[in-house]
Amino acid sequence: MWLPCGCTSKYVASSFARRILASHLHVSGRSRCNVAAFMPEAAGFEGVSGRAALRELSVSNSESFWAAVARHRLSWSIPFHTVQDCDLSRGKIKWFEGGKLNVSVNCLDRHVHTCPERVALIWERDERGSEMKYTYRELLEMTCRVGNLLRRHGVKRGDCVTIYMPTCPLAVASMLACARIGAAHNVVFAGFSADALAERIRDAQSSTVITVNQGVRGGKVIELKKTVDTAVESCPTVKQVFVAMRTDNPVTMTARDIAMEEVREQKMLKEDVVCEPAVMNSEDVLFLLYTSGSTGKPKGLVHTQAGYLLYAALTHRYVFSYHDGDVFGCVADIGWITGHSYVVYGPLANGATTVLFESTPIYPDPGRYWDMVERLKINQFYGAPTAIRLLLKYGDQWVNKYDRSTLKTLGSVGEPINTEAWEWYHRVVGDGRCPVVDTWWQTETGGICIAPRPSDPDAEIVPGMAMRPFFGIKPVLIDTEVSGELLTSNNTSGALCMAQPWPGMARTIHNNHQRFIETYFQPYPGYFFTGDGAYRSEEGYYQITGRLDDVINVSGHRIGTAEIEDVVCPAVAESAVIGYTHSIKGQGVYAFVVLKKGIDVKEADLSRQLNGMVSEKIAKYASPDFIQFAQRLPKTRSGKIMRRVLRKVVESDLEGLGDLSTLDDPAAVQEIIQGHEKLLSKNRP
Repeated sequence: MWLPCGCTSKYVASSFARRILASHLHVSGRSRCNVAAFMPEAAGFEGVSGRAALRELSVSNSESFWAAVARHRLSWSIPFHTVQDCDLSRGKIKWFEGGKLNVSVNCLDRHVHTCPERVALIWERDERGSEMKYTYRELLEMTCRVGNLLRRHGVKRGDCVTIYMPTCPLAVASMLACARIGAAHNVVFAGFSADALAERIRDAQSSTVITVNQGVRGGKVIELKKTVDTAVESCPTVKQVFVAMRTDNPVTMTARDIAMEEVREQKMLKEDVVCEPAVMNSEDVLFLLYTSGSTGKPKGLVHTQAGYLLYAALTHRYVFSYHDGDVFGCVADIGWITGHSYVVYGPLANGATTVLFESTPIYPDPGRYWDMVERLKINQFYGAPTAIRLLLKYGDQWVNKYDRSTLKTLGSVGEPINTEAWEWYHRVVGDGRCPVVDTWWQTETGGICIAPRPSDPDAEIVPGMAMRPFFGIKPVLIDTEVSGELLTSNNTSGALCMAQPWPGMARTIHNNHQRFIETYFQPYPGYFFTGDGAYRSEEGYYQITGRLDDVINVSGHRIGTAEIEDVVCPAVAESAVIGYTHSIKGQGVYAFVVLKKGIDVKEADLSRQLNGMVSEKIAKYASPDFIQFAQRLPKTRSGKIMRRVLRKVVESDLEGLGDLSTLDDPAAVQEIIQGHEKLLSKNRP
């Protein structure tokens, strides 16, 4: 039986929390009422007089805080007995041990019991004006049918199902069906190439893939089934591929393919729409999601059941000030962590109405987002700075054409938003009345960690800054130059790390826990290293300054430089890829290429060939914007390519080149500078 939330933690008792807090804080009953109205769980914390005090409690007494929130927010079949068992020095992270639950029950069944006809999903299809709505009852039935289908074909608890689909209701039902029967899912962005898909299928050891015949995006048909066919040729573990129909166009079916139309053809009998949920442990795997790393091999980050769901739900509710009846519009693809946390799991756990956006911001015209806001009456809009910068260039008229009076909160995600885009977003899109929450987080964090909200309603928001840590998050800055010294003062910059664990964080890298430790916990022992740099202002607000490793953020998509460099071309002897500031995408890709001796080929032809290979092996967004051919690259005497020097050249910061005496041949730098100037002059209008 699925029970309301409950816990018998050996670490936490509400009386303990009250004793601790009452000893140093005292507030009126009215203050307690105010903070309890904001967050009901806070009613059990005497002495918490406001949101700032609640945040302080969430850090100083994190176990008390998270235990209360978990009891209240999630439905458990068996209560947890241990709040957390974490050791950041060893990369050990466990939350809510002993607890058992099912994520799909938390996202669907409990809402069907109270409000079955509430709209769960609004599918904003590529074809404008053809949106489709699905209630919680309908989504539960679809999820159960998919779950039964998977079970009938041998998918069992502990298996990993790869999903390669556009953003659509069946993709959401497939994710939830995996969660329902105890299988993990591995959603792969439907813009990835066959090679990139195959690599992720092999690493996840999937025997089952779910896809569609074709995708539709921006008015173009995308051959997803053909991509899967090519990918699985090199994936011996794949035994079956479920194929749904997004368009009416038939595709070639093989012996391993199963038409998902079987889901629709099942008889509408009671047992067909009932799928018994598996009882899962809090720390069982919920999903894998691959993200680019600096080594070139994507990392399969592992998120587990209870902690991830709780954190996604809590951040969705409080960062965006979501309330029952609101329509939440996150325009991310489900293939990214933003789609997982703020299109699917966070909103559905909260019983929200969430939008699935299948199209692009400029199809069929640059008013697409704002037409959608008017038609669907969206209250919270969450998008990428790349799209905001793009739409800004089309002018205000495409925004002002549509009624946006329903908007209450605007959000940005994926990369830092520049001040000009922030101010346009706030002034034009939000009419100067909607707070803009510039959110910082990662695939690794599971949910938003730093954002301007939640805070007091009249608290300032500084353009272009993520600003304030979320409940339970304790960011610190560490000096990157002086052997990991903790920076305690304000008005300073350093490596952004987290000083204590939180429930939503990733647990490991699939099949490679040592890499997990080396990447996130060894650089600064005792801390979680985010890979980003940050600035802390005089007021204590945080501003993200960019990656500290060799990862480029293109339009919010992280791609490792080594991943691009690893694309093999017979004519290339060596290459170096760096990111540079791009006015639309945030960062662009700039490649330096050295050809093998004796190669006689036109640079323009080879550039086209290299771009085509990167598109085929990784994805179109990873293709270099510029390819500069060089006789040699600047290297240290030990043979290491000096990417720092290349980056300074591309940024035209020649004064910042620094000491070049350690280079094997400093003259190589001058050749690179001259080649860069020549390439720029060739590309000027």
